[in-house]
Amino acid sequence: MTTRVLLADDHPVVLSGLKQILALEKDFEVVAAVTDGDAALREIRARKPDVAVLDLRMPGLSGLDIIRELSSGESPVKFVLLTASLTDNEVVEALRHGVSGIVLKELAPNVLMTCLRKVAAGGQWLEKEAVGKALTKMVRREQGLETIAGLLTAREIEIVKLVCLGMRNKEIADKLSVTEGTVKVHLHSVYEKTKVAGRLELMLYARDKGIA
Repeated sequence: MTTRVLLADDHPVVLSGLKQILALEKDFEVVAAVTDGDAALREIRARKPDVAVLDLRMPGLSGLDIIRELSSGESPVKFVLLTASLTDNEVVEALRHGVSGIVLKELAPNVLMTCLRKVAAGGQWLEKEAVGKALTKMVRREQGLETIAGLLTAREIEIVKLVCLGMRNKEIADKLSVTEGTVKVHLHSVYEKTKVAGRLELMLYARDKGIA
């Protein structure tokens, strides 16, 4: 059975190379090859490929933008992200939106073929090192959020987030329509509960716990 593939990459050399590689494989058919995200979204909707190989960063819509747009179930297409690099947050977001594969461009072409065959068969193929780090960070963040939720009130968490944005007490008071004295009381409570000595330590604590 032939797997119908759409390719999207804003580098013509990369796009041409991918087309040539897939042309040598009898079980794949390239139904479209485009150089920007907007065209990729149009072609996915029009041609309904089995798998869409998307560059993470393209003019117009990014690979993640397209996955977000179609992750509601509008299209049964499976997505593979092809990228030179990606952050932990991008990995987590891609996984949350149901990406089936993540492949780094630096890897050999046979790795992409392995990924595509596994994805076409209904499986998932992910870069172990990048995804492993991201998942560890996600678990740590969620554990931190649970800790914070059990320690601080909703109002205190809101104030901590505003502190992390660099806002002073008066700005926070204006933002929340409370007095500056009320903000100081909340911050004093936060300092005591989190055992930090000031705003800088609080910002570091909040970042460590994943709320900043």
